[in-house]
Amino acid sequence: MIYPENFEIKIGFSQVREMLSELCLSALGRQFVNRMQFLNRHDLVQRLLQQTNEFKELLESDAEIPLSHYFDVTSYLDRAAIEGTFLDVIQFFEIKMSLRTIRDSQRFISGTEEGKFEALKALGADVTVERSLIAALDKVVDDAGAVRDDASPELQRYKRDLIAQQAILRKTISSIIRHAKNEGWTPGDVEPTIRGGRLVIPVIAEHKRRIKGLIHDESNTGQTVYIEPESIFELNNDIKDLENAYHRELIRILTGLTNTLRHHIPELRKAYQYLGLLDFIRAKAAFARRVEASMPKLNKHPHIAWKQAIHPLLYLSHKQMGKPTIPMDLELTRDQRILLISGPNAGGKSVSLKTVGLVQYMLQTGMLIPVADGSEAGIFHDIFIDIGDEQSIENDLSTYSSHLTNMKKFVTVADSKSLVLIDEFGTGTEPVLGGAIAEAVLQTLNNSKVYGVITTHYTNLKNFAEKNPGIVNGAMRYDHKNLQPLYQLEIGKPGSSFAIEIARKIGLPKAIVDKASSLVGKDKIRYDRLLEELETEKQELEKKLAEATKLEQKLKRNVKEYNDLKNFIEESKQDVMREAKGKAKLLLKDANQKIEATIQQIKQSQAEKEKTKEARRVLETFANEQVRKEEPRPAHKRITASGPLKEGDNVGLIGQDSVGKIVSIKGKTAEVMFGGLKTIVKVDNLERVEAQVAKQKKAAAKAEEGYTRGMNITQRMADFGNTIDIRGEYAEEALTKVMNFTDEAIMLGIPEIKIIHGRGNGRLRQVVRDYLYSVPEVASLGSEAEERGGDGATLAVLK
Repeated sequence: MIYPENFEIKIGFSQVREMLSELCLSALGRQFVNRMQFLNRHDLVQRLLQQTNEFKELLESDAEIPLSHYFDVTSYLDRAAIEGTFLDVIQFFEIKMSLRTIRDSQRFISGTEEGKFEALKALGADVTVERSLIAALDKVVDDAGAVRDDASPELQRYKRDLIAQQAILRKTISSIIRHAKNEGWTPGDVEPTIRGGRLVIPVIAEHKRRIKGLIHDESNTGQTVYIEPESIFELNNDIKDLENAYHRELIRILTGLTNTLRHHIPELRKAYQYLGLLDFIRAKAAFARRVEASMPKLNKHPHIAWKQAIHPLLYLSHKQMGKPTIPMDLELTRDQRILLISGPNAGGKSVSLKTVGLVQYMLQTGMLIPVADGSEAGIFHDIFIDIGDEQSIENDLSTYSSHLTNMKKFVTVADSKSLVLIDEFGTGTEPVLGGAIAEAVLQTLNNSKVYGVITTHYTNLKNFAEKNPGIVNGAMRYDHKNLQPLYQLEIGKPGSSFAIEIARKIGLPKAIVDKASSLVGKDKIRYDRLLEELETEKQELEKKLAEATKLEQKLKRNVKEYNDLKNFIEESKQDVMREAKGKAKLLLKDANQKIEATIQQIKQSQAEKEKTKEARRVLETFANEQVRKEEPRPAHKRITASGPLKEGDNVGLIGQDSVGKIVSIKGKTAEVMFGGLKTIVKVDNLERVEAQVAKQKKAAAKAEEGYTRGMNITQRMADFGNTIDIRGEYAEEALTKVMNFTDEAIMLGIPEIKIIHGRGNGRLRQVVRDYLYSVPEVASLGSEAEERGGDGATLAVLK
């Protein structure tokens, strides 16, 4: 049961229905939109949701779905069902093309991956369209909507004779007009025309006796008459006879084709029902993409566990204005069935209530709902709503009487399978009495195990919710310092209306505010002030938590950079040791060879004094030049400040030996390349250096090679693919992947990356490009070549 009758108007579903109608491609789909209704069968709702979700996946995959020629031919089938009638050419054209669309859609869906799109496959399982019927239609009507000349041998012969006779007629009448022009009987720019279905020539009225023939018509002014020359009477007669014969043969063909169609009408009605359903489901899927809707887990019992739920119409409106829409988390379970929302006016209470009504109603009409992944929903048998001013002049009911009438309906009909939505509960009459009646109604609803969302300002209802199981308080958060609503729903504590505080801060005279405070009483002021202080503390804690999270992320980055640098130094040290040991072995080998040669020389000279001295001198020279020689370490001279640092400067860390080169400077930080490691350093921690002894290229290459091994950069570059595919992803998840992918590409020095996001509604492309525009290392953006995806992919050139 849905109450009241104008429920759809109250929650905004009538606008959703209009949007769905606009998204349909044909009247067939719009008929299903008009027949949408609230369903309480779990299996039926589950099937409708599955169909829509599968079609949404097809749209997001950019698949070539047949979307043309969605014609509504229901009236043509009704006419064809009557014996003795026939359809015209354009009607057969629409039937042929739409039947082809039905077959193509069936073939496309059934040809998808096995195990996927099962709900859509089942939808067309019993639909048959005979290929012979389409072939029969195609034999008569072509794809442009014209009759084929070879539809029958007789029709082809009539057409050929007709063309031949018309050619003779044009040649003859051209000769007559040329002679009449030369004689001045007709205007100079005259051309043949048709009157009464026969070809005639315009002649100046004063010369009408000059040409023998039949006058068919004259101009409005009477200055021109239209004459059929006597010499073309027979030609016109022959052409008329051929046209009549052609028309008779065409009617015979169309009548036969209609008789053939008549035998297939029952199966065709089922086929067009299938086409209308496809159009309807496609419209729901397209709407789901617009509002970023998804399919929640559906329970058989009443249940709401929504994550990041949004009001779809509000989302579309804000999106058009470039404003964000604040989502809400909501949970209604058997233990927490009724949510009592309080808070200041214009803080979002009514929007939250309408969101619940609209989203649940959409779900139970078979539409996907705008909630995040991981959400759950259930089936309600009834939805009741009391919102707005229902004052009735005809029935002489006041606003409050109207509310009480609704309350009577709720408490007598609603049960454990009902969802009750009440806005501004208890208002419209004297506050004390209104609050008392509202509390009594709330207790009755709670005793009936009703599920519901209720908004109120009454403190007694907030207190009642705190003391009774099954009911939970909720508050619309409010920035009381800046007098701005935050539009965030927080479940677990009541909210304050901040009436006294708002009155004070907008400048209402102090005497009035103080008087109001005294009238309210200290307990009420203390209660509101406590809620205000709790809200302030919550905002401060959230701010500190955000700062702590930011610092933690920064610390993690610094630790990673430190570990990378440590690994680099350790690996470089090992490379130097290995290189030194290698050189030592070579030197030792050369020294041994030299010593052996010297000993051999002394032996050969039989220890001759001069020869021995010479051998020793050569050996000492070798030792001085090779073994004892030490390679000087590159030294760096520290330079005192001589102007600000700039890109390309050699710099060192103050108090350390590390030396690198500045890649770029941004404000108070610089990007410095130490060996093969690029890092961000504060400018105050750097000083300019000047190399006194340049490193040898070979040594530099060795050090860089060592670092590369330590950081495994070579392997990462080899494994890195410069293309990422995010089609079908949610915007937030896709953006995270693109950010990680871009950061790695920049670190590895990749010159160009490609992000495949598809066309769709353009949201993914906009999110990706907005982010890439904000990255300083991105030099330029552009779309891929048309043959490789066009604007369905973005190319980014990196600096």
